[in-house]
Amino acid sequence: MSEDRMIKVEEVASVEAPPKARVEDVESAPEKLERKRDYLEGFLAAKPAEVAPGAVGGDLYEAVVNALKDIYDPEIPVNIYDLGLIYNVEIDEGHVLVTMTLTTPHCPVAESMPAEVELRVGAVPGVGDAEVNLVWDPPWSPENMSDEARLELGML
Repeated sequence: MSEDRMIKVEEVASVEAPPKARVEDVESAPEKLERKRDYLEGFLAAKPAEVAPGAVGGDLYEAVVNALKDIYDPEIPVNIYDLGLIYNVEIDEGHVLVTMTLTTPHCPVAESMPAEVELRVGAVPGVGDAEVNLVWDPPWSPENMSDEARLELGML
């Protein structure tokens, strides 16, 4: 055997004990008993920043999205928002522009669906006028659907 592979054993009679950690008592008894401040206390007490009504997360934006979720595709039992037909919602001083598509250009509701979206969004309190921009690019695909829609259709 070579020397670098040899195991050496050393016998010792005793080993010096490692030094003990010292803890200084800097707190008095009442301070020890008092509950420590919760690190989440400040975070949970903070109010969220104000969101403009028309911005994502704002009241008007959420009301428009809820109106879109009330519109169902006549052939598929899922609302058009969860189906992924709504590409964008822009709100500017009460004017709402909805960019959307349909599952196919040959969809039987291609003529009526944009008008229904415009009517429903225009009926939301706080919306002055609504406009629908129907686009075909990018084309709709099942990947646009929300998990809820996939679950409803048995695709999950």
